[in-house]
Amino acid sequence: MNRTAYDSVKIARGNNRPTGLDYIKEIFTEFFELHGDRRFADDPAVTGGVARLSGRPVTVIAIEKGHTVKERAARFFGAPGPEGYRKALRLMKQAEKFGRPVICFVDTSGAYCGVGAEERGQGQAIAENLMTMMSLSVPVISVLIGEGGSGGALALAVADRVWMLENAIYSVISPEGCASILWKDAKKAGEAAACLKLTAQDAQKFGFVEEVISEEQLGQPLFYADLGRKLKEELGKLSELEVSGLKEQRYERFRAFGRSSL
Repeated sequence: MNRTAYDSVKIARGNNRPTGLDYIKEIFTEFFELHGDRRFADDPAVTGGVARLSGRPVTVIAIEKGHTVKERAARFFGAPGPEGYRKALRLMKQAEKFGRPVICFVDTSGAYCGVGAEERGQGQAIAENLMTMMSLSVPVISVLIGEGGSGGALALAVADRVWMLENAIYSVISPEGCASILWKDAKKAGEAAACLKLTAQDAQKFGFVEEVISEEQLGQPLFYADLGRKLKEELGKLSELEVSGLKEQRYERFRAFGRSSL
C-alpha cells in the first residue's frame, strides 16, 4: 500500500523517533552546552553548544522535544519561544567569530504561540535569525529530523545545505490547521497534507532540500555513523569556498526557489 502524505506526518510526530539530543550524543564528541539568550531566559526547547565532529570544532544547535511526557512538557513540546531563537542566534554569531561551522537539527511543529512569546518579540526573533543566517561567514547545514513547521523551523534552516529524513515533513502550516482554515474541519487533515506537498520527496523535487536521508536504520549506530560521515564530508566541501563565494551560493540557493514553476 502506498504511503500517504499524512502517514509521513504521523511518523514524523512519533514518540519513538530520535530527538535532537540523541543526534548530538551519537554523532558528536565533547559537547559543551551553552545556555540563555542574555536577554530574558534559557529556553529548554532549544539545545546548543560547542562540540567536535571527527575532531573538528563545530557549533551544534537542536530543537529538542524530549521523549517522555514529563520531558516534552518541560521542553514545551519542541516549540521554541523568542529566547530560544535568540539563544540560537547568539551561538551562531559566536560560531562566526571563532570560525566554527554550524549544524542544526530541526524538529518542531512551530514556534511557541503563547501571548508571552508574542509580547517578547517572537516574530522579530525569527526574522533576525533569517536575516543573520543568510549572511553568516561560516558553513551552515540544517537537518530536518521530524517536523518542520512554519517559521519556527525556517528560523534554523536558512543554510547552505538542508537535508531531510525520508519521513520528516516541511510545511508552512500543520495539516490540521490548514484543514481548519480551508474547510472548517480539522478531520480533513489528510486531504490538506496531500495539498501542502510537505513530504521530504516533495521538498527535494521543488529544490528546497538537497538530500533525503534513508530511515532504514534510524536510531542504529550505523545510521548515526553514516550521517556523521556525510556531515563531515559536506562541511569539508563548503569550507573550501571563499567567504564571498559561500555567501553568494547561499543567497542564490534561496533566490532559485520557485523558478522551476514560473
